[in-house]
Amino acid sequence: MRLRQIPAREPEKLADVAYRTVLERILAHDLPGGSVIQERKLAESMGVSRTPMREALGRLEGEGLLVRLTERLLAVRVITLEDYLHSLDVRAVVEPHAAALAARAFTPSELQGFEAELEALARADAAEQEALHWRFDDRLHESIAAHSGNPFLAKTIHEMRRYTKIFERQTVPARVRPGIDDHRRLLAAFAARRPEKVREAMIDHIRNMRKRMLDGL
Repeated sequence: MRLRQIPAREPEKLADVAYRTVLERILAHDLPGGSVIQERKLAESMGVSRTPMREALGRLEGEGLLVRLTERLLAVRVITLEDYLHSLDVRAVVEPHAAALAARAFTPSELQGFEAELEALARADAAEQEALHWRFDDRLHESIAAHSGNPFLAKTIHEMRRYTKIFERQTVPARVRPGIDDHRRLLAAFAARRPEKVREAMIDHIRNMRKRMLDGL
C-alpha cells in the first residue's frame, strides 16, 4: 500500500514577512509616528524586492498605520492623545464583554503561566521591565480576545490595542508597574471563573489606563 504524501508546507509569502517586520517596528516605536517610509531602503534591509515590500506597505496603509503624504510617499501615522482616548472608548465597550465570555475558558495551567509571568515582571529591574510588560500584556489580552470565541470582538480588540500600544510606547515607556495590580485582579477574577467579576476587573483596568495616562501628561 502506498502511503499518501503530505504536501510540503507552502513557504511564507515575502509580503507577509515584510508586513510583519514593519508592523513590529511600528509597534516597538522603532519607526515612530511621522517617520517617512523609504520603500527601497526597507526592502534592502530585509533582503526582499520592492514588490513584496510595496504590498506590505499597502496593507499597513489600509489598516490605518501608514498615511499617504504624496502619491509616492508614505509616513507612519502619528497616534494622538485623541486617537488613544477614542481607542480606549472602543476597548471599554468591547473588551469587558469579551473578558466575560472568556471567564471560564482559561485552563488552570494557562492562568498559572500568566501569574508566574506577572510576578517575574513585578520583580524585574527597570532595564527588563518594558519588554517583559509588553510580552505579558500582548499575550494576556490577545488570549482573552481569542477565548471570547467571537472573532469580530477579537479583531476589534486586536486593532484598538495597536493604537493604545503605540501611543503608550511613544509617550510613557516607564508605565509598567502601575498596571501590575490591575492584572493581578483580572487574573484572580479569571481563576474564580466568575464572568461578572471578570467584566468588572476589565472595566477597572481600562478606566485606570485612561486615568494614569491623563494624570501623567
